[in-house]
Amino acid sequence: MDTIPLSLPILMDGATGTELMARGMPLGGSTEQWVLDHPEALLEIQRSYVSAGSQILLAPTFGANRVGLGRCGAFHRVEEYNRRLVELTRQAAEGKCLVAGDLAPLGLSLPPFGESSFEEMVAVYTEQAAALEKAGVDLFVVETMISMAEARAAMLACKSVSDKPVWVTFTCDEEGRAPYGTDVLATMIVMQGMGAAAFGLNCSDPAAVAEQLERLAPYASVPLIAKPNAGQPGAYRTPEELSAFVPAFAKGGARIFGGCCGSGPDHVTAIRQAMETVDFSAFPAVERDPDVIPCASEKEARFITPDVDVGETIECTPDLMEDILAAEEEAPQGALKIAILEEDDLDIFAENQYVVKDALCLWSDVPELLEKALRIYQGRAFWDGTGDLEEDFLRDMAKKYGLVLL
Repeated sequence: MDTIPLSLPILMDGATGTELMARGMPLGGSTEQWVLDHPEALLEIQRSYVSAGSQILLAPTFGANRVGLGRCGAFHRVEEYNRRLVELTRQAAEGKCLVAGDLAPLGLSLPPFGESSFEEMVAVYTEQAAALEKAGVDLFVVETMISMAEARAAMLACKSVSDKPVWVTFTCDEEGRAPYGTDVLATMIVMQGMGAAAFGLNCSDPAAVAEQLERLAPYASVPLIAKPNAGQPGAYRTPEELSAFVPAFAKGGARIFGGCCGSGPDHVTAIRQAMETVDFSAFPAVERDPDVIPCASEKEARFITPDVDVGETIECTPDLMEDILAAEEEAPQGALKIAILEEDDLDIFAENQYVVKDALCLWSDVPELLEKALRIYQGRAFWDGTGDLEEDFLRDMAKKYGLVLL
């Protein structure tokens, strides 16, 4: 937060896609291409958000990556499209608010549920993040995320090309689950561990957002974002109905606000007016127990203490899946330890890491192997302090991958 010239609370913008459709954009085409062909539509929308009080505009680069642009035959024009789209938003902002580069889900999945590799995801996001950095965005917003793997890939990509803040938002159902089944508490634990400057929920029902924020707040070390949709097409909430949730969002810890699908400039105006009635200083600071340490697997949030029992070390054999399941079922100490002893172990671990539900201690006495394992693991692991790795290296792993050091 200290690298952008804004103080909390902050008001973002509202929807882009549904507002463009209201101005004639057909469903199912390339939003990015349509915007470049009809720039006046975007400028009208975003100027209205500036007038409504938005302090941050999201450039319409949601799908301006190699995968998304490939659907309209422009996969080789990532830099050009991101530059032109950011320029349009900068024009609309007129120096009155910040411009964020918007990164979205790719629709790719890791084995055994898909055929993409994690490094492929990182490469796609890195190309777009580099283009956005070159275009001069003020920050990155990784939004509407549906899986841990893509969110981690986007975070690593943005951090590799820029020192600017990265904000992350997931979409979830009323149970707090993202579309790929991950608990959003787990996603927050992982994202803030990897250096997200803010975390929150977008494109979700406002009632669900309010409820889930209350679950997130006790473990949040970064500002929380509430950017809900206005409901379902054909039944969008009025500006007054949507803004009525602002006090609940604030009570749940949100300090960054905005709207998603179905919310237009009038909704943003109403949200701003509601924010002005909230006494944010009246909310007590959350007290945290220093002995409760958040970790996460790909799907679940887990909490450990400094004296956590990791059980017997599990080695990466062809029976790794069975060993993980047995360790979690037969010895439910809340954590397990997997050793990465040689290069071949990485392939076995990659094939089976998704099975882990409990807190995971990753161990290796080879720095390169430990980093590769941390990159593969789609959660937030911990280090139990039993090895001889250099402290500087471990601190670097903590900063880059969120490794918890006990």
